[in-house]
Amino acid sequence: MGVDVESEEAHFVVEEVNAGTHANGFGHTDDGRAFAFRVHRSTLYVEIYRADVRSPVPDRSEVEAVSEHSVTEIDLTDERSIIGVVRDAVAHAQQLSDASQRDTTAVRAFFNRVNSVLEGF
Repeated sequence: MGVDVESEEAHFVVEEVNAGTHANGFGHTDDGRAFAFRVHRSTLYVEIYRADVRSPVPDRSEVEAVSEHSVTEIDLTDERSIIGVVRDAVAHAQQLSDASQRDTTAVRAFFNRVNSVLEGF
């Protein structure tokens, strides 16, 4: 993992990972785009930012793709398990084509949370 300085070839890398119930972190995709992830309740949320983002703290307008993944079967105390599920989530992220779709991610997240509660009964 990391960037090969001689060939300038980018690789998937998680630069920071904080394990635990509220796991979170950030890194770069295979194509060099920055991403951030966080676990809220039993769902992993990943946001992938535009390739041209230069800010160390991108905002919602710079999100290019999103992914959500259940972590009910993941050991959130193990960094390797977290990195594995983040890699899968990044690989399956859905591109956002315009601002209207970006706005719907909050609605979709809400319905996914409601669904998680209902599945618990």
